[in-house]
Amino acid sequence: MTGNQAFTVALIGASGLLGRAVAAELARADSARTWRVVTTAHSRAGLHDVRLDLLDHDAVRAFLSDLKPDAIVVAAAERRPDVCENDPALARALNVDALREIAREARATGAWVLSISTDYVFDGTSPPYRPDDAPAPLNAYGRSKRDGERALLDCDPASCVLRLPLLYGPCIDWNESAVTSLAPAIVASADAAHPGAPMDAWATRYPTFTPDVAVVIRGMLEHHARGATISGITHWSGDEPMTKFDIAGRIARALKLDARVIAQRTPTDATPRPRDCHLDSARLEALGIGRRTPFDHAIAGLLAHYPDLPDQ
Repeated sequence: MTGNQAFTVALIGASGLLGRAVAAELARADSARTWRVVTTAHSRAGLHDVRLDLLDHDAVRAFLSDLKPDAIVVAAAERRPDVCENDPALARALNVDALREIAREARATGAWVLSISTDYVFDGTSPPYRPDDAPAPLNAYGRSKRDGERALLDCDPASCVLRLPLLYGPCIDWNESAVTSLAPAIVASADAAHPGAPMDAWATRYPTFTPDVAVVIRGMLEHHARGATISGITHWSGDEPMTKFDIAGRIARALKLDARVIAQRTPTDATPRPRDCHLDSARLEALGIGRRTPFDHAIAGLLAHYPDLPDQ
């Protein structure tokens, strides 16, 4: 990029939990003075978003052909494991087929693609997982994300996949994240007449704050903008291991509640989930990319005005 040429980023899926954090980070970053960021959304498109249905491949191709972005960040996906298990065709349409179309058009226009993936591509039996470890997903969600990774990198090996674990952050609905969605049950359990809220104490998670991931993504975009493109598979993760039972205890402390939370020591989800998919983040750390906000600090900020939702 030389002279007054703007570095154009297409952020696909800007209305979701992660997409909003990325859009906010890019808007306030120093690079915003010279970057052009175009955001897209579908069902929750805002005034400044381009409305784009990823299942409409013609519309996707036309959007990217007209925009000719330098980089594309794909934050849109079907990420609910139970939904994917019940409708694997929809999961593949969004997580594989749509990504393949984006990759094809990006290759034709010379754009670099950064696509978000998941720790659920692993079976959770041998953590920590490095980017070159072989995926072995346990459920339809993990399989669709693994196949999406392959579709992207087969189309253009210079593109990049960023795998992430359990996300939480500023939300428009407490159910947007499997972290904040625990709060209503925890609040209810503080009632003396309540029998207690059962919480999973079997699977270890690594809750990761979306504003921190947004900083990571900005760093990766900055590398690409100056010609130091990051390609292949990358990981980023929070570094505090905890079960949902542990998370519930921290949420109760943040809300100053004497909650009654009951530990479930065996898996109870209808859709199989891995036990521990800790992601090794060393590749990005070695490049000086990353930020981690302590969980207790982040969750206290998010819940400061519970049950009201934070301002967006």
